[in-house]
Amino acid sequence: MTIYHFVGIKGSGMSALAQVLHDMNFQVQGSDYEKHFFTQLALEQSGIKILPFQKENIQPGMTIIAGNAFPDTHEEIQEAMKLGLPIIRYHRFLGDFMNNFTSIGITGAHGKTSTTGLLAHVMKGAKPTSFLIGDGTGRGEENAEYFVFEACEYRRHFLSYFPDYAIMTNIDFDHPDYFANIDDVFSAFQEMSWQVNKGIFACGDDEHLQKIQAKVPVLFYGFGEQNDFQARNIVKTTEGTTFDVFVRNTFFETFSIRSFGDHNILNSLAVIAICHYEEIDSHVVQEYLQSFEGVKRRFSEKEIGTQIIIDDYAHHPTEIKATVDAARQKYPEREIVCVFQPHTFTRTQTFLDDFAESLNLADKVYLCEIFGSAREVHGQLSIEDLKAKIPDAEILLEEETVILKAHDNAVIIFMGAGDIQKFQEAYEKQL
Repeated sequence: MTIYHFVGIKGSGMSALAQVLHDMNFQVQGSDYEKHFFTQLALEQSGIKILPFQKENIQPGMTIIAGNAFPDTHEEIQEAMKLGLPIIRYHRFLGDFMNNFTSIGITGAHGKTSTTGLLAHVMKGAKPTSFLIGDGTGRGEENAEYFVFEACEYRRHFLSYFPDYAIMTNIDFDHPDYFANIDDVFSAFQEMSWQVNKGIFACGDDEHLQKIQAKVPVLFYGFGEQNDFQARNIVKTTEGTTFDVFVRNTFFETFSIRSFGDHNILNSLAVIAICHYEEIDSHVVQEYLQSFEGVKRRFSEKEIGTQIIIDDYAHHPTEIKATVDAARQKYPEREIVCVFQPHTFTRTQTFLDDFAESLNLADKVYLCEIFGSAREVHGQLSIEDLKAKIPDAEILLEEETVILKAHDNAVIIFMGAGDIQKFQEAYEKQL
């Protein structure tokens, strides 16, 4: 029996894929840096062997799945070449693997992970479903009919995939280290659209997605009248959100979700639309939308003393606004405090004014040093440039988080895609 060896098994997509194959009774192991990554917990719980990088890990008879971060010059990949073993890059492997199922790729600038998690949760209530989520979570079902996966536009990675269906949540300018501008981002999504085999579910409120062309039906969902699937009569409370869904202007069903903010209504509509198209019982959809617990690092909250502490992956102005809006819906009476760590100098530079505008929606802002990436030169920009645009903002150091205690009864949101968790951990230790 083939042993799959993952080079870089702690990567979020890689760890999720390793879990999927392991659940389907394949033999799986992998290697990575010895540094601790949040993705390794799930691998350890599954009993998947994680080795430190060394060429001795590579043995005859293995199939090598190589993470994108590791060049062909990596010692393990070199050893595999020497032994003449099959070496398959992560995206290529995933692209071939999904041909065994009805595959649904979820893509978009924002909301991919949450929507993938939600769709996987709802679908598996109806049919055996395997899934792969970008937060490092994956599950394989031996007799799966559906395969639900997150498809990322960064570096046009999603062009390795030819799914049956695609959900497109929105098109927005992000990853300025790779994409030139919004037109460049659109061209990537347009190219992806030609590769979808059965149907596309796109947010019709998004002006860019309205222009998408495809050789399959494109069904639109959203708040606007022009959508095939429209949310109306929306009721927002501190417990969640309820709304009616109209399919081409005809009432279909009422749905309730335990989440907050317009973005979660849209994510739910995408799931409702594809389940309707695949003729999944609407009662199952209603029940499973209600029982969804969320995905890692998306509005993950805990109560400590009088404060609510929220961990969120928001790293783009649009996402910050959505997170603050959700906090306001759930906690209308409380002070909203944002602790934000910008992720990459290029993104911070590109969206400086937009970041300031989104963060100004909070009652108080603390800024952490920019989390730079190894692939960029940071020039003159510093966190002070962002601070200057936000009235009363303060710089927060890891050893000074105790200052947050002053915000009695507040909601404190730690936001970012770098290592913002270390600030949260430092603060929780203080408490």
